[in-house]
Parts: sequence; C-alpha cells; structure tokens
Amino acid sequence: MDNRYDVIVIGAGPAGMTAAIYAKRAGLNVAMLESMAPGGKMVKTFDIQNYPSYSEVNGADLSMKMFEHTQNLNVSYLYGDVVNITDGEYKKIKCADGNEYEAKAVIIATGTKERLLNIPGELELASRGVSYCAVCDATFFKGKDVAVIGGGNSALEEALYLAEGVNKLYIIIRRDVFRAEEIVQNKVLNHPKIEIIKKHIPVEITGDKKVDGLVIENVDTKEITKLNVDGIFPYIGSIPNTSFVSDLNITDENGYILVNEKMETKVPGIFSAGDCNRKELRQIVTATSDGAIAGQNAYHYIKD
Repeated sequence: MDNRYDVIVIGAGPAGMTAAIYAKRAGLNVAMLESMAPGGKMVKTFDIQNYPSYSEVNGADLSMKMFEHTQNLNVSYLYGDVVNITDGEYKKIKCADGNEYEAKAVIIATGTKERLLNIPGELELASRGVSYCAVCDATFFKGKDVAVIGGGNSALEEALYLAEGVNKLYIIIRRDVFRAEEIVQNKVLNHPKIEIIKKHIPVEITGDKKVDGLVIENVDTKEITKLNVDGIFPYIGSIPNTSFVSDLNITDENGYILVNEKMETKVPGIFSAGDCNRKELRQIVTATSDGAIAGQNAYHYIKD
C-alpha cells in the first residue's frame, strides 16, 4: 500500500525531523506528516544562540538544513492535519482532508501552539495588528509603536528583533521580574527603544479595522492605562498540539503527552518527542534528543 509505512512521524519540527533521520538510518520506511512548513517554531525564530555548533543562526536556515538532511535520506514528506489515531497492528492515522495512512509505529512530534490572551479585541484584530510571529510581521511595523506581552525568553528575544525597526516598544509583564535568561534581559534593559512596564496585565485590544491601542491594568492598584500602539505581540506561553490523541488516554490534565525514558507512551508502538511531551525544558536541543531516542526505539519496537 502506498499509504503504509514502518514509521510515520507526525510533525516536522526539530524533534520530528531528528526522529525521522534516526528511523530512516536504521533502515525503516519512514514518512513525516506535517500540516505546515518544516521546522515548527524554529521557522518563526529570527536568532538562535543556544544550539550547539552555531553561536548564532537564523531559525529558518536551521530548519531548512534539518529538512534537507531528511530529504537527502529520502524520508517521505506528506502534508496533512491529523485528527485521529486508531490503535492496532498498524496504527491508522486520519487527516482532516480525508486521507488516511498506516504505520507499524507512530512518533508524535507536534509541539505546541501559542497561548491566547483571551481578551476583547484579540481574535477580532488578529492579523490586523495582533501577531504571534515577529519574524513574519515585523516589516509591517517599521517606524511604529508596538507592545510585546510576556517576560520569558521568547518574548524578550522577539522584542529585541522588533526593536530594530519600530519607533518604540513596550514590554508588558505581570510580575516585577523577568523569566528570561540574564544575557537576554541585559540586552533588553539596555536597548534605547524599549520601555518595560511591570506588574501590569492586558485587558483589551482596541481598534476598528486595525489595532490602535492596548488597555492594561496594574495588578496591585487596578489602575487602567491605554497605550497607543499599532501592533501587539503576545508571548505568554504555549499549549500542546495534542487534541487528536485525546481518546488514547496518553496525556496529562494539560494535554501534554506522558512518556517514559524511551519516549514510549502507554500505547505500544506510539512514541512522542519534543515540546508536546510533559517535560522540564523545551529547547531545540532537547527536542532533537527526544527525537533521536524515539526514532531508535521505534526501530527496536518494529524489529525486536
């Protein structure tokens, strides 16, 4: 069958591509199944400074290098948005477009998606001033005032990227301290275009056809302030892309997939790797490590 493989890797981020490389090098018939461009969140990251062998690398470039590696090994690349996996001797994978695939082993590597602010105006003004990707949309805000919401590494790194082209940039954080690495904090604190607004939360995004402001509230005094900005970039964390396995009972209460040290779920033949797993550290390097372990153990599951 043309739609039957030894291993299907769902997701082509760093975890998925590494899993595919290891499984293919082990001699298996491997396909990657992806609903977007290869690379996952790496594609949206302008500057990566903590991946070994690169002191600095563009996320899209690193994504393409990994993808080219998979293609040099002749890993099949399929497009599809998975909606269901059915257990059996061959796992059956159903996609939203109606296509179905089968595999002896499945490796889930679907990562996470951005957490929404869930405030008035966010959905209504999405792509009209509200953006979740600085690399994608920075060019639209050159010379304008923008706000970044969040205090972690992603928020501050994207703020630094945006600050190169905007007029002024506000960073809004709920607490009075950042969660980001000190080296990134120092760059932000010393940037002349960036103003930090601590102990505030966003409560409304305003605008008719496009964003014209962000309403924020002081967490202590409840005082309301409006910032006149043209762009808003929320970076307040992520949620796992795992809804398609909700009926397999392999996730925790937050939707993260539970695995052992071999990246095995409790369903034999279904493995999981990368940011969609319950884990302490979510980085490119930990995703690739998970992928290598999952790819190798998928081979042992099939061959042993």
